[in-house]
This record gives sequence, C-alpha cells and structure tokens, in this order.
Amino acid sequence: MMFYVCSVLLVLLAVFGAPLFAILMAAAMLGFYYQGIDLSVIAIEIYRLADMPLLLALPFFAFAGYLVANSRTSQRLVNLVQVFLGWMPGGLAIVSLVACALFTAFTGASGVTIVALGALLYPALVQDGYDDTFSLGLVTTSGSLGLLFPPSVPLIIYGVVAQQMSVGPAFAIGDLFLAGLVPGLMMLVLLSAWSLWANRARTRPAIQFSWRKARRALREAAWEIPLPIFLLAGIYGGLLAISEAAIVTAVYVLVVEVFIYREIRLGQLPALMRESMVMVGGILLILGVSLAFTNVLIDAEIPARLFDLIQSRISNKFVFLILLNILLLLLGAILDIFSALVIMVPLILPVAVSYGINPVHLGIIFLANMQIGYFTPPVGMNLFIASYRFERPVAELYKATIPFMLVLLAAVLGITYWPELSLGLLPDNPP
Repeated sequence: MMFYVCSVLLVLLAVFGAPLFAILMAAAMLGFYYQGIDLSVIAIEIYRLADMPLLLALPFFAFAGYLVANSRTSQRLVNLVQVFLGWMPGGLAIVSLVACALFTAFTGASGVTIVALGALLYPALVQDGYDDTFSLGLVTTSGSLGLLFPPSVPLIIYGVVAQQMSVGPAFAIGDLFLAGLVPGLMMLVLLSAWSLWANRARTRPAIQFSWRKARRALREAAWEIPLPIFLLAGIYGGLLAISEAAIVTAVYVLVVEVFIYREIRLGQLPALMRESMVMVGGILLILGVSLAFTNVLIDAEIPARLFDLIQSRISNKFVFLILLNILLLLLGAILDIFSALVIMVPLILPVAVSYGINPVHLGIIFLANMQIGYFTPPVGMNLFIASYRFERPVAELYKATIPFMLVLLAAVLGITYWPELSLGLLPDNPP
C-alpha cells in the first residue's frame, strides 16, 4: 500500500514542477528499496557515466554551440545561403529553412534558433512579399529543423541511453549521425517544395545572383564553412572519434569567434562556459539517475511485460509504428526532448526491438517526431517562444504551423515505414 502512495506522490510532485532528476532519483530509490536491493547501486550507476569516453563529446559540443549562438554566425550563415539560393523562386523561404536547420544542428536548441534567426528572417520574408501567416509558420517550424544533423546533442543522448540498454544490434554514435542525414535532407526538400508551391502566385522578382556578393559572403564566412565538412570527414574518414571531433570543434570555434572574428570577448568566456556547463551538468545528472531508474524497470521486468501487453493487442509491426508515432508526437508537445529521451527510450527500445525495429532506425523515428512535437498544439514549446518573440497570439501560430506540420508528418511516415532512408548509408546496412 505504501508503495502505491509513494508512487502517486511522485506523480503529483512531477505535475507541480519538481525537478526531473529528483523524480527519477526518488523513483529509482523507491524501486530498489522494494526489490530489496542496496541503494548504493544508484551511486554506482551515476559513477558509471564518468567511465564513458563518449560523454566527453557533450560539454565540448555544448560549449561550441553557445559560442556560435552568441556570435554573428547566424547573420553570416543567412547571408551565405541567401546569396547561393536566394535567386530561385521562393529562394528566401528555402534560405530560411536551410539556415535554421544548420544553426539548430550546431546549437542543439530549437528555441535559440527562433530567437537568434527569427529577428533576421521573419522581417525579411514579409518584406520580400511572403504572406504574414506563411512567414510566421515557416520561422516557427524551422526552429526545430536540424535535430537529425550532426553534431546534434539529442542524437548523442539517444545513443548513450540506448547503448546502456544493450538491446538489439550494437551501433556507434557515428551511425546515428550518418543515419540522420537522408531523413533530415528529405524534410528540408519537402518543406522547400511546399514553400515553392504555396507561393507559386508570387510575382515579386527573385534576388539576382551576384558573383561579387557571393565572393563577399564566402570571404565573410570563410572560417566557418570548413567546420561541418571537416567534422563529417574526420568522423567518417576514421581520423577522429566522436569525443575527439567535439574537442576539435570547440577549440576551432573558440579560436575563430574570439581571436579571428573577435565577436566574443575574452571576458565573456567564463560566463559562456558556466552557462553551457550548467546545461551539460543538468543533462548528465538526469542521465545518471535515469540509468539507475532503467535498471529498476529491467529488474521489475516492466519492458518485457509492456511488450507482452502490447503484443497481445497489436501483432502487426506497422500498427505498432503508427501508435508509436502518435505517442511520440504527444510526448514532444509536453516534454522537452532530453526528458523524453531519458524517460521513454528505456521503455520503448526493448519493445521496438522485439518488433524487429533497428535501434538506429528507432532513434531517427524518435527525434523526427520530437522535432514536430516542438510546435504541436496546444503546448508545443516553439509556439510559445515564437509567440513571445514575434508578439503574436498563440492561436495565430497554431493556424500558421498546421500546413508545415502536415508536410513533416508525411516525412515522418516515410522515415517510419522506409527504414532504408535511415539505414541505407550505414556501412553494414543493418536490417
């Protein structure tokens, strides 16, 4: 009886805003206590994080993302993409999509993209003759693009949690980075096609391509253009491990932004380091207690029981995948992506693998849905950030984002039911 009372109390604490790590820690302690297991195993699980070389990548990628977000990289990125894509019909819409995806990939934070690039892109779209509702929807939606592109922090977190489960075929974090490329590009292409079709009646002349402007944009972004190329070549060329690539990225961005562009003062670095490490510390703490909580679930055979329950009602893999998409969309609207990863992956992964779904494919399905969840009504986080940033009612943003959501839902269905989109580039092409 006391166990159920404590469980209800934990749920109430979560509803009223208690920190996630505290809820997970308490749940793990409660579970181990009632299973008769010494509570010192929780400390062991948290300490286990310190023995994971992969987690070295998190603080360095996070620090690099904070440096990028606090420099004028966003302006240079928009200028560069606009020069080479702005001449096309609907070019500025495509510029917005590509720039936001690249920016989100490096900063790892959807809300930051809306705040940093929204002030540049939304007025430019309206001034260029795009409908106000369309412009709002595009900028709000674009804020969550890029989560599937390296060096996405959510991809790393999924990999860490999934690898600790030791369920299904083994994989590396580099496999997740590679698996996200084609689905991420497909989302960009579909959104670009929709943007062109939605604005097919526009008669405003496109921006003329200029070699002079192109050379200037290339010169201004000369130090930032090589970074993603070098990062991907280093990882997939076997020259750099993920952790080494993160260190190289952080050092490179630090030198470029502080000593070459001089947009970040040396005096700002301690504050940026502190802010980025506070975020990383929060992630690591949640990860540590979630690993302990995962062991509670495994010891109690909850994933196995959940699978038996689901399989008794759903024997078809494709029906399971549809229900999984619906669940993840709902979770993405009410939970931040890191909370969703550490809470749901331990539950979903064993069940999905039992249905024959590859863990890498599941990771891409998971993040593709979370990406849409950011602007899923009624409580998607990006809706409220955009409402505050552009001073518009949230209801107006609901209407503005619906067409983009439908396009991305079609993309998610393709990602879900066509595993080759995610697995086709992998060296061994697992089933």
